[in-house]
Amino acid sequence: MTKPKQGKSKTEAPHALDLPERPRAELGDAMRSYLDRCDERLGFVPNVLRSYSFDGERLEHFVAFYNDLMLADSPLSKLEREMIAVAVSSENRCYYCLTAHGAAVRQLSGDPKLGEQLVMNFRSAALTDAQRAMLEFAVQMTQAPETVEEADRQTLRDAGFSDRAIWDIAAVAAFFNMTNRLATAVDMRPNPEYHGQAR
Repeated sequence: MTKPKQGKSKTEAPHALDLPERPRAELGDAMRSYLDRCDERLGFVPNVLRSYSFDGERLEHFVAFYNDLMLADSPLSKLEREMIAVAVSSENRCYYCLTAHGAAVRQLSGDPKLGEQLVMNFRSAALTDAQRAMLEFAVQMTQAPETVEEADRQTLRDAGFSDRAIWDIAAVAAFFNMTNRLATAVDMRPNPEYHGQAR
C-alpha cells in the first residue's frame, strides 16, 4: 500500500504552496537589507515576506507598496491604518492578517483590549466617531463595494476626513482585501511570535 505524501509542516513553511523560499543571499541588496532590519527590529522575518521571496521582484513590489500605504506620510495615523487592516481582515476571516495586524494594533495603541475588540467586532470598541465612520466605510468596501456612493464619502467628510484621507482609507481597505484573499488561498501562516506581542 502506498503511503500518502506528507505535506510540509506548517511550522516549517510560511504557506501551503510548494514554492521555493529564496535564500537571502540571492536577493538584491535592498531586500537583503530590509530583511536584516526585520530581524533586528522584530526578531524575525514576517512570513508574508518569506512567502513572496520565491520571486525577488515581486517581493520588492510588495514591500514598496506596503510601506507606502502603511508607513509613509498620510492624513491617517499608523494606528488608524492598522485598525482598517484589522477590521477588513475580520470581515474576511483572514487568520494571517488578523494575527499580525491585531498585534500591531496592540503595540501602537498600548491597549491589548482594543486589539482584541477589533479582531472580534470593531463595533464593540470605544472608538471616536471618526474612527467608527472610517471602519464602517472600510467594511462597506469589503462587504458590498458596489453600494459605495457619494453619501458614504460625505459621511467621512462630515466626520473630519479630507478627500486625501478618504483616498488612503480606501487604498488601505482595498490592499487588505487583496492580501487577505491571497493569504487565505495559500494558507499563509502567521509567525508564532505575533501571538504573544503586546499582551
